[in-house]
Amino acid sequence: MNEPPRVAEIVRKTRETDIRLSLALDGQGRADLATGIGFLDHMLELFARHSLIDLAVTCQGDLHVDDHHSTEDIGICLGMAIDQALGKKAGIRRYGHCILPMDETLVTCAVDLGGRSYWVWNAPMPAPKIGGFDSELIADFWHAVSTHGRMNLHVLLHYGRNTHHVSEAIFKGLARAIRDAAERDPRSNEVPSTKGTI
Repeated sequence: MNEPPRVAEIVRKTRETDIRLSLALDGQGRADLATGIGFLDHMLELFARHSLIDLAVTCQGDLHVDDHHSTEDIGICLGMAIDQALGKKAGIRRYGHCILPMDETLVTCAVDLGGRSYWVWNAPMPAPKIGGFDSELIADFWHAVSTHGRMNLHVLLHYGRNTHHVSEAIFKGLARAIRDAAERDPRSNEVPSTKGTI
């Protein structure tokens, strides 16, 4: 049976950012990224590769202020696009999780694409900066994804010394968790809820 493509495009323009983001949930992990923030491009490329989501992002942001507005607003757009591409969410697995090692770092990431936003973040960053990037923005990015993607999103850092590795483990772990949760369930075409809707 041919399923409709699960794709979305979000265009969001404010006084702080001008963003165009498109994705295909059932992609091959391709990434075409121009956020203006090198570290965020790196993290989004990892996310695309490990989620197998094809992702394209362009952002013109007020980087003369700092990276905050661009990072958070791209998270908003990514959450909106995932939610839009999932449609009514019939036939998805809904839940996904991943325990992921990255050298000395270990994280657990879990998501529920059940239509309600809830965010639990227990991942203190070892250092405040990754190059010139504020490491606290990793939390802000995923909070925005969770809120606008209408998903439960939980991250637990068990341990980790290197802030780059911690961030990378989180992006890869959530990529794997979202991939599992968004995949079509071969045993059911129903909405995965006793309510009959998500």
